[in-house]
Amino acid sequence: MSTKSSEVVDQAARGTARNRRTSSIGQFSLGDNASPSLSTMVPTDAQIRSSQHRQRALSNSDRPGAPSATDNFKKLGSIERMWMVYREAAYRKTWVTPLIMMLLPLLAFALSKDKSPSNPIYPFLFPSYKIMPVGEGSAVMYGKGKKDFCFVAYYTIVFSFVREFFMQQIFEPLAKWCGLTKPGKIKRFMEQTYSIMYYGIMSPWGLYIMRHMPLWYFETRPMYEHYPHKSHELDFKLYYLLQAAFWTQQSVVLFLQLEKPRKDFKELVFHHIVTIALIFCSYRFHFTWIGLAVYITMDVSDLFLATSKTLNYLNHPMTGPFFLCFMGVWIYSRHYLNLQILWSVATEFRTVGDFTLNWETQQYKCWISQYITFALLFALQAVNVYWLFLVLRVGYRIVFLEIRKDDRSDDEDEDEPEPEKDEVVRKARAIGIDRSSTNVDETKKAI
Repeated sequence: MSTKSSEVVDQAARGTARNRRTSSIGQFSLGDNASPSLSTMVPTDAQIRSSQHRQRALSNSDRPGAPSATDNFKKLGSIERMWMVYREAAYRKTWVTPLIMMLLPLLAFALSKDKSPSNPIYPFLFPSYKIMPVGEGSAVMYGKGKKDFCFVAYYTIVFSFVREFFMQQIFEPLAKWCGLTKPGKIKRFMEQTYSIMYYGIMSPWGLYIMRHMPLWYFETRPMYEHYPHKSHELDFKLYYLLQAAFWTQQSVVLFLQLEKPRKDFKELVFHHIVTIALIFCSYRFHFTWIGLAVYITMDVSDLFLATSKTLNYLNHPMTGPFFLCFMGVWIYSRHYLNLQILWSVATEFRTVGDFTLNWETQQYKCWISQYITFALLFALQAVNVYWLFLVLRVGYRIVFLEIRKDDRSDDEDEDEPEPEKDEVVRKARAIGIDRSSTNVDETKKAI
């Protein structure tokens, strides 16, 4: 988040901007992959003023007539000065705080003499509950337990750093290099390119894991024949826990509303609640093979969705054809495959394998788990049907009406200045006005 004077005027000019509807292909509201993040937040006037005060103090310069921030800074002790430096760095670079939080446990573990699993920091950095092979040729397996929460918590912070760093240091410059100039499109481009990076890694990884399991290709009977799944190989456990960390990071930022809610905010919150419930219940009660299949259907469809949106922001000639390709992938993965899984829960869940509740043997495949699993997957499917309606509506307008606009209320460029405000911003920049007012008329008078 930049705090230069010209951008302060930008903020003022945007304060009274009308909501304009300029969405096109790929900009329909499918919030489950339009992941909220700190780096795309719009700073408040109070944050901008505080940042300006810190910058004047840190640069040892004050403008004529402005409060002497430099004199106040000189009076501060070393700790207060360090705190001010950190606050300004964290304000301008939102990846600084998660970087520090990520490095502290690594540093503590590196300095520790004990590198074994008995080290209290070990569960945060590495998967726990390693089970040595019992026979020749057997694979090393990993069990489950409370320490897995430590792993998920730490890598939630790691994902926060990775997301903010890539968005600000790589994807924002990339957006500008690609010719994007409007703030709204730059922010959405940053979000979607990060989604492409994440889902581009997790989709093939999930398919690779499934390829080496009896589940290939989306076979449902093995989900119940081999139950309970109390232990997994290392790649499976890492995949599952990293997915949990990713969705936890998404949910925390979403529920704190650190970004302006979009049109489908309620559906998005509901989707995240259901997803987190599915992750926890499937892991705790050993239905992870079902979870793996659901993960893959979501990741593959989200990869195509993010790519479709990114092509649209770039006005690429393949936007239309790729959108139609995305429609096919979405319907196949989010509905055809998911409905197959849902149908298997309704039928094979009871008839294939043991069907009894036994807490001692951790056998949880019974009538109540069947109802809970079906209810959660059905709820997820209900949200997907709503988003499918939006997808089909855009597709209908493209094919039959040749309209490349969507009527969603919160469009991608709503924070962009209108022509009149562009002129105000240009003149204000020319004479170096630095204001935090949100009223464009006041900015005009100052000019």
